[in-house]
Amino acid sequence: MGDRYETVKVAAVQAASVFLDRAGSTDKACRLIREAGRNGARVIGFPEGFIPAHPVWYHHHVATGAVANRLSVELFKNAVEIPGAETAALCAAARDAAAYVVMGVCEKLPNTIGTLFNTQLYIGPDGALIGKHQKIMPTVGERLVHTGGYGDTFGAFQTSFGPMSGLICGENSNPLAIFALTAEGTRIHVMSWPNHFPTSGDPMRNRVAVDSQAFAQMSKAFVVSACGTVDKHMIEMLAAGLEAEKFLHNPDCCGGSVIVAPNSRILAGPMGPEEGILYADCDLELGILTKLRHDFAGHYNRPDIFQLHINRAAPQLYRIHNAAPDALPATADSEALAPPAPRLAGPNLPDDTE
Repeated sequence: MGDRYETVKVAAVQAASVFLDRAGSTDKACRLIREAGRNGARVIGFPEGFIPAHPVWYHHHVATGAVANRLSVELFKNAVEIPGAETAALCAAARDAAAYVVMGVCEKLPNTIGTLFNTQLYIGPDGALIGKHQKIMPTVGERLVHTGGYGDTFGAFQTSFGPMSGLICGENSNPLAIFALTAEGTRIHVMSWPNHFPTSGDPMRNRVAVDSQAFAQMSKAFVVSACGTVDKHMIEMLAAGLEAEKFLHNPDCCGGSVIVAPNSRILAGPMGPEEGILYADCDLELGILTKLRHDFAGHYNRPDIFQLHINRAAPQLYRIHNAAPDALPATADSEALAPPAPRLAGPNLPDDTE
């Protein structure tokens, strides 16, 4: 008898954050996780920056103006530490749901102020933190509040049904990132998207559909695209003016969650602007069939011509050499080397993958 490949039920959560409210957004996320779990989902994907919000005010306000600065301070005050009280609540919900959860958060490092990361948090069905991925390159207005992550949080992670991965928004169209995750054998990939794109671009749902089908075609993985959406509370807090409110009330500006198979066919969605949870059954054996035709990290490539090298090391910003233990600052430990705050790694890969 040969190997068995499971059918995995997945869920894309499309919802609005409780805007700039860490506790409210966490409570809402936990409710949605448990709901998806009750409906049989074993993989649950959430939008970008769901806790506590994504910095969408830069689409509507002057970057260094008083409104943008005030909202950015609130974003930091409500950002998530990993681990922390919010991750503990999310882990408990994932355990109750018996599901893998990919959660978008705005992250700050413990004992720091001023620096934020755009992060996907990975949680296992036993309620354990598997790891995280910090968006490598912030996009447009994000650069005013987010710094980029490093290779130490990039990569697929192991699940009971094989490698799984996630990327955030524009990263999902990065050819090298797609190839790297393809080479790591991802079988289910979660894309986390914001609640709307800049007013000067195409509607977000168009881009989500294109990137989801393209990623599936190249990687031969199932793709779960979880998009945010807009609610009245967020629009009121943005106070962006009549033209912006007209844009944000347009149902074409937001939503678009979709689930795509390895053959690029849409299994569920795309959704409209409404809140809800999208479900699909993913027969992982379909990945075999599609890779027999095109395995871009295997027989359908030429490693003698094309090679990709990944740097999984994070640079070390701050070192103390040869200092006596009693001379170290309060933020450093008693050893001669004082690293930055601990980082929860993303990929679960052997040490020789660099």
